[in-house]
Amino acid sequence: MDIKKRRSALYLPCSKPRVLEKSLSVPADVLLYDLEDAVDPSQKEEARDNLVNFFQRCGPINKEVVVRINGLDTPWGYDDLVALKDLSIDGLCLPKAESVEAINEALAVIAKEVPVWLNIETPKGVLQVEQLASEETVHVILMGTNDLSKCMRMLPPVDDSAFHYAFSRCIMAARAYDCDILDGVYNAFKDVDGFTFACTSGKALGFDGKTLIHPDQIAPANQIFSPSSDELAQAKAIVEAWNNRDATQGIAVLNGAIIEQLHVDHAHRLIQLASE
Repeated sequence: MDIKKRRSALYLPCSKPRVLEKSLSVPADVLLYDLEDAVDPSQKEEARDNLVNFFQRCGPINKEVVVRINGLDTPWGYDDLVALKDLSIDGLCLPKAESVEAINEALAVIAKEVPVWLNIETPKGVLQVEQLASEETVHVILMGTNDLSKCMRMLPPVDDSAFHYAFSRCIMAARAYDCDILDGVYNAFKDVDGFTFACTSGKALGFDGKTLIHPDQIAPANQIFSPSSDELAQAKAIVEAWNNRDATQGIAVLNGAIIEQLHVDHAHRLIQLASE
């Protein structure tokens, strides 16, 4: 079972060279280099050049490296893809994903096999998420709650409960087609209690991790989206009970509860997530 830890994915604005340099030392599971929303239109070309120069200079990065390009319906998206052709990246993130055609167009331009990450941040994206997630090239779905709340004309402050339908639909699609899915950003990066609650709620819903806007959010996200000591102890007990079961019965019993293969599979996943 090959599982990647994606508890924390930090957006990094490529318009800021200092941020690019510091990215090499942050403990996020995923480095999400951003050419889109985090970059002012007046700095798009400069940000792209910064990223290319940084990658060429720094060499291999011991993290999962993903780049979010500008949309192909903007003046910058095509050139972003061309610039990435010769760079080593682990994922290509497409903003405001709404169609399979856009995925195929992006892959045709970049002209290499690369896992696709999709920002679901529009109503059409939510409604098309099953078709999008079913594409073999799509590995990860990212919720874009800021854009989605704007599209839905939600009045601030927006509570995550307002996204109940979108979250449920996208999580279901991710699980149906074996994709990981990460929760949207939490904007009030100094609000530790609020961020902790958002991560805990997201984990309970089924998210694999959270997208972040500030390095201070990495440690709590990594902790919350890792199996707790109680979860890990329970997982190990489930595996032990299964290994010692009466094979003729097809099930095991732990503390008066029936254990089946599906419980064991989930337990093995938690154990692997907890390993370093």
